[in-house]
Amino acid sequence: WYLVRVPCAVLRARLLQPRVRDLLAEQSYSGRVLPSDLDLLLHMNNARYLREADVARAAHLARCGVLGALRALGARAVLAASCARYRRSLRLLEPFEVRTRLLGWDDRAFYLEARFISLRDGFVCALLRSRQHVLGTSPERVVQHLCKRRVEPPELPADLQHWIAYNEASSQLLRAESGLGSVVKDQ
Repeated sequence: WYLVRVPCAVLRARLLQPRVRDLLAEQSYSGRVLPSDLDLLLHMNNARYLREADVARAAHLARCGVLGALRALGARAVLAASCARYRRSLRLLEPFEVRTRLLGWDDRAFYLEARFISLRDGFVCALLRSRQHVLGTSPERVVQHLCKRRVEPPELPADLQHWIAYNEASSQLLRAESGLGSVVKDQ
């Protein structure tokens, strides 16, 4: 269903929902825990959170114009990293919202957050952070294309900066382990 849901979410965002002009505005995507989402403990499977965040992220990037700008610039974005913090289980048939927002960007990637909110009581059940690596151009050029001017990226939250530093340290270790030393990955 993933290969059907993501294009449908993008089409719905482009054709049926109003365009969001504020790149940093939070957007919501609704869901419900289905029987096929459950694991052996009868709560939403951890992989399902990632899939739902993916669908919500695609819809978010379509509504704020990032996907269109990438296409216009002959570029694309790929998921380069993600992390999840699970705080409380979502149970069978429980309605939830995925609230997605762009936190900022650097010279190579956009950073997004997805919060899974239980509609039963408003509790943040899970928090996912993702790094969308931009290939074929830079995030700065994408934002400039959308805003028709150069825009300074917002300061990234401290916990996100720590996560970025962790990912860079991990990459350095893996490069050294594979004999690549300090070669910088250029995509």
